[in-house]
Amino acid sequence: MKKNILFGLILLAAGSLLGADVTPKDALKAAAKKLADKSNYSWRTTVIVPEDSPFKPGPTEGKTEKGGFTCVSMSMGDRTNEAVLKGGKGALKVEGSWKSLAEATQEGEGGFNATRFLARRLQDYRLPAAEAEAIADSVKELKLADGVYAGELTEDGAKQLLMFRRQGGNGGGPEVSNPKGSARFWVKDGLLTKYEYKVKGTMSFNGNDRDIDRTTTVEIKEVGTTKVAVPEEAGKKAS
Repeated sequence: MKKNILFGLILLAAGSLLGADVTPKDALKAAAKKLADKSNYSWRTTVIVPEDSPFKPGPTEGKTEKGGFTCVSMSMGDRTNEAVLKGGKGALKVEGSWKSLAEATQEGEGGFNATRFLARRLQDYRLPAAEAEAIADSVKELKLADGVYAGELTEDGAKQLLMFRRQGGNGGGPEVSNPKGSARFWVKDGLLTKYEYKVKGTMSFNGNDRDIDRTTTVEIKEVGTTKVAVPEEAGKKAS
């Protein structure tokens, strides 16, 4: 009996020591992974930019099911773009009909084309659980205060977010100078529920400099109760 009690005390002490070694970043990444392991969830992304910004993104609504399809609806002004994604492939609704992302990246000839630009971004799309974990890795030192994980972004992390590009992505694109930013994450019952990142910097487009100041907020909702409905044509194009 005494041996069992002693063994139990040793396990309890060992567990306490292990728990003490868990950093805020470890805890946050575990909360993001817990979200990724859920059967489904929805989210809403909002972006705030200065009033004089030439581009003012509207909200993005998304739904995903583990191992299945992801549906995304993105708005910009009076235009709404719908997309269906699955396993690195996807489909984008263009002028009322669905095209695979591969087809949509061929839209237009030379110069800037909004459909082509969006299709390329969607090819590299990252779900909130994965994006939050990647952003956490880009924070210099993550701290927990008043129930919120927060920290300043590394220069490279801020640069990647300014350019809508994954960490380790291919080169090219506009030049970025003076990138900086910060991130905050909310967790409830060990599950990621919301995150926000702010980035600033100067981007050079064809020799023209433009100051960027953007705050992006992603709110997770309907975890475990989200229903994902995919149009037949979109499902075929996305597979």
